[in-house]
Amino acid sequence: MKNKFPFIALTLALIMTLLAGCSGGGSGSGGETAGTDSKAASGEASSNAGNSGSGKETIQFWHSIGGKNGEFLDAMIKRFNSSQDKIEVVGTFQGSYQETVTKLQQAVAAKTAPDVTMLERSNVQLFADAEVLEDLAPYMEKSGLSKDDFEEGLMGHSYFNDKLVSLPFNRSTPVMHINKSMLDEKGLSIPTTWDELKKTAEALVVKENGEVKRYGLTMPYDTWYPIAMITQAGGKFFNDEGTSVGYTTEASKTFKYLKELQNAGALYYPPSQDSGNITNQMFTSGKVGILFQSTGSISGLTQGAKFDYVTAFLPQDKQYATPTGGGNVAMMAASKHKDAAWEFMHWLMTSPEGAQQFVIDTGYLPFTKQMVDSDAIKQLWEKEPNRKVAFEQLQYAVDTNKSVQWPQVEQEFNKAIQAIMYDNKDVDATLNSYKEEVDRILKN
Repeated sequence: MKNKFPFIALTLALIMTLLAGCSGGGSGSGGETAGTDSKAASGEASSNAGNSGSGKETIQFWHSIGGKNGEFLDAMIKRFNSSQDKIEVVGTFQGSYQETVTKLQQAVAAKTAPDVTMLERSNVQLFADAEVLEDLAPYMEKSGLSKDDFEEGLMGHSYFNDKLVSLPFNRSTPVMHINKSMLDEKGLSIPTTWDELKKTAEALVVKENGEVKRYGLTMPYDTWYPIAMITQAGGKFFNDEGTSVGYTTEASKTFKYLKELQNAGALYYPPSQDSGNITNQMFTSGKVGILFQSTGSISGLTQGAKFDYVTAFLPQDKQYATPTGGGNVAMMAASKHKDAAWEFMHWLMTSPEGAQQFVIDTGYLPFTKQMVDSDAIKQLWEKEPNRKVAFEQLQYAVDTNKSVQWPQVEQEFNKAIQAIMYDNKDVDATLNSYKEEVDRILKN
C-alpha cells in the first residue's frame, strides 16, 4: 500500500478536526447536513445483514446520510434489493463525513472495510493515494458508461493518477438564498457582484438602540464560502503544482471584505457549533435577508419561509465561481464482491429508481446527463425553479482544494478563519502564518 503510514497517521488529525467542533459539515462539505440526526433504519439494515436467509450475495455500503435524507437513502436501498434476487445491499450509517473517514481508515487497517463507501469528495484523494480504492474504468467500459455521461462540473474529485476512483452521488453547491420580499420592500435588486452585495446587505440592516435586529447577510462557519470567494476574486486555493497556496492578494481581499461587512453589522458570522441550523433559522425567521448555504437546504428553507424565497448564483468579483460539495461513492479495492458491488453502483447511476429518485427526494444535484434530460427532473425544476439555479451554476464549478493533504490543510484554514472572524486578528498577518504552515504541510 502506498504511503501507508501517513495514511494511518491522518486518523489522529481527523479526530482532532472533529474535536474542534467544526459545524456546517466541515471537511469541505460546505454546510451539508449529512451525518446528523441518524435514524434507526440504517442501524437495522446493518443488524439484519447476516440473517436474511435469502441466499443473496451481501454488499456492505457505508454512508454519512442521516435524518430525513437518511430515510430516503434507506428507501433507495430497499428499491434496489427488491429489484433483483441476487444481491442484498446493507446500508450502514457511520456518522458525519469526518467520522466515516476515520472509521474507514481503521477498517482498512483491520481489513474489515465495506465493499462500497461514501466519501466526502475532498477526501477521495486521501484514500486513492493509499491505493485502497478500485479503478472503476474497466467496470464503466464493460457497462457502456463513460465520463461523458456525467456532468463535468461534478467530476473533479473522481480521478486520481489517471484512475477513475469514485463517482458523484449526493452532490451540492453553495448558492445565494434570498428573502426577495425583504429586498422588494427596500426597492433592492438581487445582487450579482460583491459591490452590489455589500450595498444590499448594508441597506437591509435594522438597528434598535445600537443593537442589530436584522442583518443583511449570513453564512455557516465553513471553509466552503471563503474558498468560493477567493476563486471569485481570481485566486485558487492551491497552486497548480500543489506546493503552496494559489493566490497572492485574493484571500486578503476576501477576508477584509467580510470583516468590513461584519464590523458594519451587515454580516452575521455564527458560532462554529451548529452554524448551519443557526443561519437557516435566522433566514426563515426574517432576521437576515441573504444566506449563503448549500443547495441541499432548499427543501427545508422552502418549508420554513413565509415570504417570497428565491435562489441565485453566488455573486462574482472578477468572475463567477463556486466550489462543489457533498459525497461520492467508491468501491474498495479489497472487496471480495466487486461484480456485485458494481451492479449496485451501476444501478445507482442509471436507474430512475436509483440516485435519480434520491436526488428528487432530497434536493441534491442531478449528476448524469440522463438525469438532467429526464422528464422527472424537468418537471421538478418547473415546479421548484430554485433547485435549477444550483445546477446552472455548475458551469462555474471549481475544485481548487484537491490535495492528499487537504484534511491537515483544512485544520489550519479553520484556525485562520477563527482567528480573523472571531478573534479579530490582523488579516494579513494571520494569512501569512497560515501560508507558512500550508507550505510546511505540502512539503511532507
